[in-house]
Amino acid sequence: MFNLANKITLLRILMAPLVVLLLYFQGPVFCVLATLAFIFASITDWVDGYIARRGNMVTSMGKFLDPLADKVLICSVLIMFVKLAWAPAWVVIVIVCRELVVTGLRAMAIDEGVVLAADYFGKAKTVLQIFAIVPLMLHYPIFGVRLWPTGEVLLYVAMILALISGVNYCYDFYRNTCGKPQPENQA
Repeated sequence: MFNLANKITLLRILMAPLVVLLLYFQGPVFCVLATLAFIFASITDWVDGYIARRGNMVTSMGKFLDPLADKVLICSVLIMFVKLAWAPAWVVIVIVCRELVVTGLRAMAIDEGVVLAADYFGKAKTVLQIFAIVPLMLHYPIFGVRLWPTGEVLLYVAMILALISGVNYCYDFYRNTCGKPQPENQA
């Protein structure tokens, strides 16, 4: 159950508090350390998937933990950005609410025996969120260059992709569960 791939996924979940703690202290050095920790945690997303597929270690636990780990890491950092006033609260609220809705839909779909797989927009959203978070985390100028405005633009684009993929999940859920004709009771 807890194979190597799942342990790496758990590591990503455990990295979230560390990244948030480093951001809490603020300052250029802590931001760089938080960024490095976040990049490391983000890379584990690719590593755990690679190991699971390559080593034939794909498990139900992994299918559950992997998207959860992404949500915990990204949402924790985005919420911390709101506290630090580094990201607009309404953008973070939209992204976090989308994550909650999609997680709920996936749980209800599984109860119906339906798997709602991640679509292109959902995968692109996750990648874009990572690419937005890194320059937002490097909030202080590096060699006189301010990177955070680039991160803010990318965050807005990630929010749009989050909305698009959220609508796709809702549509897929409806089409695969609610839109199916129900068998009639025969007496």
